[in-house]
Amino acid sequence: MAGADPLAALLPSDGRQSPTALAVARGTARLLHAHGFSVVSELPLASGRRADLVALGRDGDIWIVEIKSSVADFRADHKWADYRRHCDRLFFATTLDVPCDIFPPDTGLIVADAFGASFVCEAPEHRLHAATRKSMTLAFGRCAALRLQSLADPTGPFGQEF
Repeated sequence: MAGADPLAALLPSDGRQSPTALAVARGTARLLHAHGFSVVSELPLASGRRADLVALGRDGDIWIVEIKSSVADFRADHKWADYRRHCDRLFFATTLDVPCDIFPPDTGLIVADAFGASFVCEAPEHRLHAATRKSMTLAFGRCAALRLQSLADPTGPFGQEF
C-alpha cells in the first residue's frame, strides 16, 4: 500500500473525512482506549445517522464522539443533536486550532491530534433506556465482528453490512 494514507487504512472512510478529521479520530480513539473503552468508527445508528466514533465501556456505558475539524464543519452540521438518543454521554472532538467556546456547554469536549487526545471537559450523563442500550450494544458488536471478518476475508460479502 505504498503511498496510501495510513490513517485511512485504519479507519473506515466513505471519502468525506478530511485528513484532519481522520487524525482527530485516531487520537481520540487512543484516548478512549486508555480509559477502558472499545471504539468503532462510522457506526450506523437506528435513526439513520452515522456516528463518527462510538465507544463502549467495560461497564456497558456508550459514548458518542462527533468530530469537527473546523469552525465551518461545526456550523454546517447540526445533526449531532440526534446522537443524544443513542448514548450515555455526547462529546465533540476537535483540534487545537478550533476555538473551544463554539461547542455547546451541555456536551463534552476532547482536543486531539493523530497521536493522542485529552479531555477538555466531561460530558454530562444522560442514561440510555435499556432497550436502546441493548440495540446500541448489539449494533456495536455486530459492526466490529463484520469488520474483523472483512479483514480475514477481504473479498467476502461483508462490505455493505457495516
